[in-house]
Amino acid sequence: MSVMKKLAGLNLQLPQVAAPLASYVPAVRTGNLVYTSGQLPTVNGVLAATGKVGETVSEEEARRCAQICILNALAAVHTLTGNLDSVKKVVKVVGFVASAPGFTNQPAVINGASDLLLELFGPAGQHARSAVGVAELPKNAPVEIELIVETD
Repeated sequence: MSVMKKLAGLNLQLPQVAAPLASYVPAVRTGNLVYTSGQLPTVNGVLAATGKVGETVSEEEARRCAQICILNALAAVHTLTGNLDSVKKVVKVVGFVASAPGFTNQPAVINGASDLLLELFGPAGQHARSAVGVAELPKNAPVEIELIVETD
């Protein structure tokens, strides 16, 4: 089954690629690898949540934000490749979580992205990953995610 059909089966769709906030592009392809810039949890140009996880943003809400971030990253990949079925391997996910003092469950938050990648790509969706707690993210976003994939 195609990745787009899997998305539809999950009641999800790829958004429009988010406009860059500064001097960069949403994604770059070099050889068979596509690297995305950090993606925020924006829906129609508006952040799905703001604040720090463990303070004003719940862990579950942050997981949903991570899923939105990865959908935005996949949209950037799709723009360069024209077809998500060209993704042979999800190589790496880098997740940043704006964390309140004492919040240490960043890996569970980034699972929102990792679990979706596994559902969409099966074994090819298994990836290396970093889940890092940070003090602040752009626009007071609770989560930001970068993605690296290998394509045909």
